[in-house]
Amino acid sequence: MGDFYQNGIITNFHNLRVRSTEDMEHDLLAFSRQRPMSLVLPSLFSELEGPALGHIVEELSQVRYLSEIVIGLDRADQEQFAYAKDFFGRLDQHHRILWQDGPKLQEIDVLLASKGLAPREPGKGRNVWYCYGYVLASAKSEAVALHDCDIVTYQRDLLAKLLYPVANPAFSYDFCKGYYARIADNKLNGRVSRLLVTPLLRALKKILGPMEYLEYLDSFRYPLAGEFSMRTSVFNDIRIPSDWGLEIGVLSEVKRNYSSKRLCQVDIADIYDHKHQPLSEGDVSRGLSKMSHDIIKAIFRKLATNGVQFNTETFRTIKATYYRVALDFIESYYDDAMINGLYVDRDSEERAVELFARNIMEAGQHFLENPMERPFIPSWNRVMSAVPDILERLYDAVEEDNSNL
Repeated sequence: MGDFYQNGIITNFHNLRVRSTEDMEHDLLAFSRQRPMSLVLPSLFSELEGPALGHIVEELSQVRYLSEIVIGLDRADQEQFAYAKDFFGRLDQHHRILWQDGPKLQEIDVLLASKGLAPREPGKGRNVWYCYGYVLASAKSEAVALHDCDIVTYQRDLLAKLLYPVANPAFSYDFCKGYYARIADNKLNGRVSRLLVTPLLRALKKILGPMEYLEYLDSFRYPLAGEFSMRTSVFNDIRIPSDWGLEIGVLSEVKRNYSSKRLCQVDIADIYDHKHQPLSEGDVSRGLSKMSHDIIKAIFRKLATNGVQFNTETFRTIKATYYRVALDFIESYYDDAMINGLYVDRDSEERAVELFARNIMEAGQHFLENPMERPFIPSWNRVMSAVPDILERLYDAVEEDNSNL
């Protein structure tokens, strides 16, 4: 049974398990007449061959309140794109696939690159950014949700809970973040959130003192969740990172643009499991090592925009404080796991913390050595100002690719 405790500076919606999925979907279908809804699915082609996405499509085929499903397809050649069109053809809803590696979208990318406006790195951030551009271009929705395509425990009530706060016309929320307990196969998962983000935020609060931004991030129960929803208009004016800093970047941007009263989080799943990244201790370009590096940089960048000054000594202090806080968290999580009969490998947890501590210094040094780095993808408002017909071009490119669906 979920709790009903409200903590932090944003509203929590809990999973109290007293309402059926069908009842919630009945409401959403009524809301859709006034506030149409879309879903964005950023996907690698490899996920079409994995254990999760086929079941997700089956679950989504039962959803009647969506006006549109937009699939961002990365790392696919022409034959794989044709396969993807058949794969997603099971969806009854209006749907479109953005073939990110196809010639039509590559032409759009070249055009934007010529003006210095294209995403600089491949990855989920770039995929999501183009998908949201298409959502703006198609103008079929006023609320849009996004979730990952590797959720092996997926049930369609996840989507219903995620959309409800921003789809209900009686609510005033512009943005909603999903959260859940990372428990699967009798193990406690979610190492980057548990052992990096929360301990780092607590360490920064010790060092920097009270800051609304830190309190805000620390209010989210699972800040790295890949599931969120928003009013469609929100995406016009936010800038997001193209790397693993996407989730922290989105949270930071909506905080900059909206009152905390218009932001919320919702418990969307009792059990949540997806593919797990390797620790990659010896390679900062892969796995949890790269993920942690990108996330740390995203937090440091945002603090700098809030007037925080950093130097090498500051990062040494942050590293030392983080390490002590994180070790205390390992103890707490281990005890919590034991009382619930879950398995935690303490050696693996401590090795992860040691890696994250090293990456605090490395990310901090990178931050100091690259003061002119532009990590964010421009907002769509800026792009539309520079290329007034860009949404029409993007829409036509996607429609041409999907013309034989």
